[in-house]
Amino acid sequence: MDINPIVLSIPIYFLLIGIELIVQQFSKRKLYRLNDAVTNISCGITQQLTGVFLKVVGVGVYVVLYENFALLRIPANWLTFIILFMAVDFLYYWAHRMSHEINLFWGGHVVHHQSEDYNLSVALRQGSFQILWTFMFNLPLAIIGFDPVNFVFVSALVTVYQFWIHTETIGKLGFLELFMNTPSHHRVHHGRDPKYIDKNHAGVFIIWDRMFGTFQEEEEKPTYGITKPVNSWNPVWVNLDHYIWMWGYLRKISGLKNKLKFLFYKPGWFPKEMGGYQAAPEVDKDAYKKFDTLSPTPLNLYVLFQYALALGATAFFLFQQEGFSTWEKVAFVSALIFTVSNCGALFEMKNWVWILEKVRITVISAFIIAFCYYFGLNFWFIIGAIAYFATSMGWMILLNLSVNKSQSLIAVKES
Repeated sequence: MDINPIVLSIPIYFLLIGIELIVQQFSKRKLYRLNDAVTNISCGITQQLTGVFLKVVGVGVYVVLYENFALLRIPANWLTFIILFMAVDFLYYWAHRMSHEINLFWGGHVVHHQSEDYNLSVALRQGSFQILWTFMFNLPLAIIGFDPVNFVFVSALVTVYQFWIHTETIGKLGFLELFMNTPSHHRVHHGRDPKYIDKNHAGVFIIWDRMFGTFQEEEEKPTYGITKPVNSWNPVWVNLDHYIWMWGYLRKISGLKNKLKFLFYKPGWFPKEMGGYQAAPEVDKDAYKKFDTLSPTPLNLYVLFQYALALGATAFFLFQQEGFSTWEKVAFVSALIFTVSNCGALFEMKNWVWILEKVRITVISAFIIAFCYYFGLNFWFIIGAIAYFATSMGWMILLNLSVNKSQSLIAVKES
């Protein structure tokens, strides 16, 4: 079983999201949108699933350096725990800051900033590729001699702390604002207004931003999101969008030197012949409108049904994955990412998703039956898989017919 505090905190995350939803209901404030919140959580699912394979980069290199090049073997006690916690948070600040100030690294972190809402579900919205650009910042701790197990545990605590600061329901917190990262400070960090961009990179302690000149007080309410909105509910696409965009420009930029600058300078940098650096534009708050798509209630209910099953399967996998072989992990991860990606495409009502969803239902059902047969599970699991296939396929066919009929009626009226 995975003892990662991040995974163990999942039930608490959803409990707090539930409380925030209740607050939304009583306060009459629009804190959540279904499509955005589902996409946020889908990105978290995707990041956790791909992390099963990518952690060999983040943790594996640390372990190799510790075992072969550590200068010391630092004992574990309350004092070294405090030192390690401060050190991890300090290095997190620099990894986070560079994720904003280096275009290539920004591609891994931009996912976390794409949501135009600000609520606890945004904390779960993480980029799958971010670990590729940030793991190296922690390697000095391995050389110094901090045990890998202690490092992983403390890093997880720094991450878990940051969940609660993704909310608009908590105002400023008095003297804590002086040295702790708070919801107010982090709302600034998620703002796309020029005065807020690249500010407040702290994990736990805001003192790093105050020390290194990246602190900004929350003044007017931020406009959340990024300057080039992704406009998609698909968790796979939102992870790839920035890199596809970069590749398009990289092919147009002439000269190796300029190409390298484009990769490693700040987002917005271009050579002079392409207009030079493009600073973040001011937000026209009167004209600004969030990306949104309208999908019928029956379709939303279908997505929630599939999504609830995907969440349960993800939790099962994350807690049990150490007992699976590599091919079993690949199969599980592929099936779950396939599912959450289709959920996003259904919200957008893409023309191709109706066929793809029927393919997914068939493939997933066959996968469940094969899994049951392979592991010799109770016959009732196979009955459950058949019931899932019949329910999902019937529901999808009815939805498909209903949507096609509605679109036909709209087309007739417009003509």
